[in-house]
Amino acid sequence: MLQEFKTYRAMPGSIDALMRRFRDTVLPILKRLGIDVTHCWSSPDEPDSFFYLVTFESAAAGKAAWAAFGADPEWKSAKAASESNGPLLASQSTIYLHPTDFSALPAKSKAR
Repeated sequence: MLQEFKTYRAMPGSIDALMRRFRDTVLPILKRLGIDVTHCWSSPDEPDSFFYLVTFESAAAGKAAWAAFGADPEWKSAKAASESNGPLLASQSTIYLHPTDFSALPAKSKAR
């Protein structure tokens, strides 16, 4: 199993629009494509940032799923419509996580 901890940093003044797009448009598309978003967070320490965690069976499965998302016509259309006044996202980053042998995750899903 592989988990991806994603951080999105919004353009100044765009965090509400970015989170609304994620909630209303991106999450349903990800669900349709079989991408498991397990948690989403905001932080008072980083008010222009949004964080979420996705889970894949493998790195290859994640790569294929993100390629399908990037090519999805509904996503392309929604992104273009939501950015008619400029981009919402300033930057994004991903940290790849594998459960340890002492993780609370089920043993069959542990990487080592």
